[in-house]
Amino acid sequence: MCICINCQHVHHCITYSVIQYQHNKQSSVKNILFFIPFEPLIEVNIYNIEDNVKMEWDIVECLSFAEQPGCWLT
Repeated sequence: MCICINCQHVHHCITYSVIQYQHNKQSSVKNILFFIPFEPLIEVNIYNIEDNVKMEWDIVECLSFAEQPGCWLT
């Protein structure tokens, strides 16, 4: 699970924007004031089900993480 949903930087983070793009979701990241996090660790899980490859991208660690539970909902 991506830790970004509980980070105060989620709405301005360029790395989270890339993860949302990989999930084919419209980015909730604002187009101004991009925040560049320090050393995010991205985990990519690859699933192969009946010749259909699916990748799931998550940020599992980030030195810039600043906890604010549920921040992505606002």
